[in-house]
Amino acid sequence: MKKIFSIAIIMIAAVCPLHEEIETTVGADIVSRYIWRGCDLGEAAIQPTLGVSAAGFDLTFWGSTGIVNWTDTKEFDITLSYSVAGLSVGVTDYWFNVGPEPYGRYFKYAKESTNHVFEAFAGYDLGFASISWYTNFAGNDLKADGSSAFSSYCELAAPFSLGGAEWTAALGFVPFESPLYGTEGFAVTNISLTASKELEITESFSLPLSAGLTVNPCSEMSYLTVGISF
Repeated sequence: MKKIFSIAIIMIAAVCPLHEEIETTVGADIVSRYIWRGCDLGEAAIQPTLGVSAAGFDLTFWGSTGIVNWTDTKEFDITLSYSVAGLSVGVTDYWFNVGPEPYGRYFKYAKESTNHVFEAFAGYDLGFASISWYTNFAGNDLKADGSSAFSSYCELAAPFSLGGAEWTAALGFVPFESPLYGTEGFAVTNISLTASKELEITESFSLPLSAGLTVNPCSEMSYLTVGISF
């Protein structure tokens, strides 16, 4: 798996003619709490992004580190995806500094000792709504008996504009038992409503500001978060 990501940039360059524009993404978010698919993954965090894209291919590096509680789990993800005509497919390598590997060593990939989780996903964007499906196929996502859990998550999302802000309503569920999401069977884990708009700092400078309300019926928890993007 690591070889796939090691040659991903070369792949992008190889499939693109010289005149194809390659775009680079550099950014960071600061969030008041790290909520992922309805699950609470820690307190306030900084989450940097680095990516390149061309000809429908995207290679993205993303991380999360706590800025209030330094004992929060640290995360580093690599995603390789391809999009065409509303359809997106790809794979993500999630790495966490906690797990079976006690020292958090990155280059440990054996099933019984890795802190990586590998996920495949597919989604389709209709414009007025989108649907996405995610399934773990390898790594540290195991049942009590040591077999792979194949934890999965499905999300429906609909964007809309209201009151000078861009909104997204989302419904996410886990279709079957998953130790990763803490479910014993089918469970709705994410009902969320997020709004984003530009926060004007000066006449010529503004920052994207977002706020979100998330309810997790499975864990019986709810969260109100805010984030700023750079």
